[in-house]
Amino acid sequence: MKILQTLSMSMKRNTAITALFFGMLSCAVYSQNDKPNSTSNEPLVTDRPDATESSSTVGKGVLQFETGGVYESYENNNIKTENYTYNTMLIRYGILDNMELRLGWDFVEGITKVNGNKLDNITSGFSPLLLGMKVDITEENGLMPEIALIGHVFPVFSASTDYRPEHTGVDFRFSLSHTLSEKSSLGYNIGAEWGNDSPEATCVYTLAYGYSLTDRFGMYAEVYGDLPEDHSANHYWDAGMTYLVSNDLQLDAYVGTSITEGQDILLGIGFSYRAKK
Repeated sequence: MKILQTLSMSMKRNTAITALFFGMLSCAVYSQNDKPNSTSNEPLVTDRPDATESSSTVGKGVLQFETGGVYESYENNNIKTENYTYNTMLIRYGILDNMELRLGWDFVEGITKVNGNKLDNITSGFSPLLLGMKVDITEENGLMPEIALIGHVFPVFSASTDYRPEHTGVDFRFSLSHTLSEKSSLGYNIGAEWGNDSPEATCVYTLAYGYSLTDRFGMYAEVYGDLPEDHSANHYWDAGMTYLVSNDLQLDAYVGTSITEGQDILLGIGFSYRAKK
């Protein structure tokens, strides 16, 4: 019975991955003729530091690097878990005006403390590689938001032993955004993911409000979370600042925690850089 369940779960994930790939490719071909050539002379648009992915691609021939460091802590019954992510690298490359390829890899170190005493079983290594793409579907037009479709797979073989799952993970999400004024915007994502060695689907959502304090300083606040099929929902919030050093370089810092039980604190800093042709 366990073998049959494993095979069924694997087939479902492989089907989801295949359908996601061809669906995104079809969207790219369909919408390519309607999308004007993007310009790389404007300030870069990033998918960090918030959990809300942007609704635009980087543009054809543009290579963009987004990375940073993150500290997270969780405490339950005098047992505290601390995770340090030293390199949250995401590389985005535009192969079409409305399609980008995405590659990401995190290096994580986990520490456990009991009553303040650190245990020797420190975990460290790379989490599963992120492979994916983003496709622009529509541009903003009145009440119609700008929309993009994003999908990723997380191959098992790419992870270090301490962070290697038994099955390949997959996720997808629709990213939407509205311009509220010259200085403010609203972005939100809705999608689903399969991973963490569980056959259940998990719905994911984000909602972020961004505001430009000046031409260089910006701020945001967001709520986000996940709703597993057979488990309790998890909800979080975070807020942060961005600083535009130039049109091709942005710095960021943020802080957050969970609304439901779980994460005690989230701290992060990072930067994004765009290399043009």
